[in-house]
Amino acid sequence: MAKKSSFLSMTLTLTLICLVCSALLGFVYSFTEKPIKNAEVAKKNSAISVVLPQFTNVPSEEEQTLEMDGKEYKVYTAKNGEDIIGYAIESASAGFGGPIKLMIGITVDGIIHNISVLSHAETPGLGDKIDPRKSNFPEQFKGMNPAQTNMAVTKDGGDIDAITAATISSRAYIEAVKSAVALYNNVITK
Repeated sequence: MAKKSSFLSMTLTLTLICLVCSALLGFVYSFTEKPIKNAEVAKKNSAISVVLPQFTNVPSEEEQTLEMDGKEYKVYTAKNGEDIIGYAIESASAGFGGPIKLMIGITVDGIIHNISVLSHAETPGLGDKIDPRKSNFPEQFKGMNPAQTNMAVTKDGGDIDAITAATISSRAYIEAVKSAVALYNNVITK
């Protein structure tokens, strides 16, 4: 004859299962935490090396968090010896599919050296063309002097050619770049 389950026995069994699962998750996390952090640092360092001229320091070790207009930005200072050569700025804006996160490299003379896409959720085949591996849209920003450029899509009277059928993504990309430039002009150089 089978033993009849009670509320107490079911609660104890479920609690035991939850404890075992929690311990297993904690155990796995302890082994994966460091490799995940190392991969994030490597990705960040790779993005910084793409967006700035050659530097001799490790900019990710000189991370600063700066605030402007209620938003926080991570800024990485790149140096050649003791001379600052530029800043890599993490910036984001809302795209069509979600946040677009960019790393923008600005040299000490205020020129955009290059831009790297850190993450996005834009529509494949359309908005994902903000990625330099998918189109030449980001090439428009290389070597750009923001002070001499109307940073808006041509449809809005600006100088930037939007991605065909992805104007929202193009505008969001430009907004993230404009935010980084404003941070550079209004906070970093002040």
